[in-house]
Amino acid sequence: MPVAAAADCRADAVDLRGDWGSARFSVEIADDEAERARGLMFREVLPRSSGMLFIYPRPQPSSFWMKNTLIPLDMLFLGPDGVVRHVHSRAVPGDLTPIPGGDGILAVLEINGGLAGAMGISEGSQMRHPAFGEDAAWPCAAE
Repeated sequence: MPVAAAADCRADAVDLRGDWGSARFSVEIADDEAERARGLMFREVLPRSSGMLFIYPRPQPSSFWMKNTLIPLDMLFLGPDGVVRHVHSRAVPGDLTPIPGGDGILAVLEINGGLAGAMGISEGSQMRHPAFGEDAAWPCAAE
C-alpha cells in the first residue's frame, strides 16, 4: 500500500529501522544556517520520543559541539541514502570539543543521550524522511 506509506512519511517525524527493530521520533527541523546554529541550545528537557533533525542542502563534512546545550545528546550522522554512518553517544552538555560526524553527511538527528544505545540504534540503521530522495535505502514511498 504505497499511498499509505507515503502519507505516513512526514516532515515532522523520522522512522528508523535496523536489526534492533524500529522507532519513530517527532522532530523539529533545522534546515537553514540560523536554525542549525541554535539547534537544541538552552533546552532543559527533550521528550523521549522527540529530537531535532539537521538537514544540509547537500552532503558535506559535519561536526557538532555542545556549546550552550544543557542536556546530554546522542547524535546520529546520516548519509544522503538515509543510512546512519556514525553514532556519537552521550555528548556532554556545554562541551566545546568538536564532535566529527564524517564526510558526506546530509542529515544529523539529535535525540536524548543514551537512547540510541538503549534502543540498539547503530551504524547501518536506516532512516525514512522526505529529506532523503527516492534513492534512499528506505524511501518514503517504500513499504
